[in-house]
Amino acid sequence: MDDVELAADLMERFADRTGVTSGRPQRRYLWTDAFAVCNFLALDRVDLAIVLVDRVHHVLGRHREDDARRGWISALSDVEGEAHPTIGGLRIGKQLPERPADEPMSERVEWERDGQYFHYLTKWMHALEQVAHATGDPNPAAWARELAQTARSRFVHAGRMYWKMSIDLSRPQVATMGNHDPLDGYVTELELGLPGDAYRMMIDPRSLATADPLGLGGLLVDAYRLGMLGRDTPLREAVIDAAHVGLQAYSEWPDHRLSAHYRLAFRELGLAIGLAAEPVADRVREEILAFWRDPRNRRVPSWREHEDINEVMLATALIPEGFLAQGRWTRPGSTFTGIGGTSSMR
Repeated sequence: MDDVELAADLMERFADRTGVTSGRPQRRYLWTDAFAVCNFLALDRVDLAIVLVDRVHHVLGRHREDDARRGWISALSDVEGEAHPTIGGLRIGKQLPERPADEPMSERVEWERDGQYFHYLTKWMHALEQVAHATGDPNPAAWARELAQTARSRFVHAGRMYWKMSIDLSRPQVATMGNHDPLDGYVTELELGLPGDAYRMMIDPRSLATADPLGLGGLLVDAYRLGMLGRDTPLREAVIDAAHVGLQAYSEWPDHRLSAHYRLAFRELGLAIGLAAEPVADRVREEILAFWRDPRNRRVPSWREHEDINEVMLATALIPEGFLAQGRWTRPGSTFTGIGGTSSMR
């Protein structure tokens, strides 16, 4: 099975399992779904990308079933909410409800609680922008910009950023700032044709280096986008320098030499995606893909416990064209058509 066939098989199973193409209950998670939308575009399944966008908005743009609140989290009417499904942001999709305002935070439990993550919202903005280019429909692009404006107004405070907000964006759930959130916000706003100034002033190039593979992948993707946009060359060079420092530290970690039982696939695959954008360490990318392509390594509990995100991220690493928007960056205004004709999805 070649890369495209494997990616198509992974995405077909994901679509069935999570209710995109089946009558199964909706299992929506914003990060995973953002990458999945881009994968469907790469596989020339624009129809499924559109369906998934609609599913996400009607699940994660509305209050949880176990919440006393009802309707759109923006508090808009049903009619207005349909027209502006992202203007109130989008829930993460975590299993546990958000932490009440009067409850002390448990760092361990907070990871499993719902709310809104800034870096998930930016991934969804990017996915919507790709759908707009693929379909010629201006609505997804408008939704992306509305989401960007809402995120900036609620997550940015006094020259800093909140890492996690409540579902209704009324209060921070985790008030610390992720080192890469300003960079992510800046690059995403530039992609959407927005100024990005509120984020640019918060970026400290000296603090960007990380040995975390998922964070490293994000740095490389942001460097790639800056290059394709032809913007902020000094920052792009600083980001690449930070990635080189992180890759050196990552190469010294023992984790990626362990068996599959002790590894988190989606984090490593995030690095493989970044290395498809900026191929500064081809051998690392090849090793990651070879390891997770092996079906034996996808049978362990650590893979199955995160099956949705693992399968979608593996598919993205195998066919990164959709997520990286390869084929459209250098042709402004053109329609991105992915790698149509090669998909085995039905």
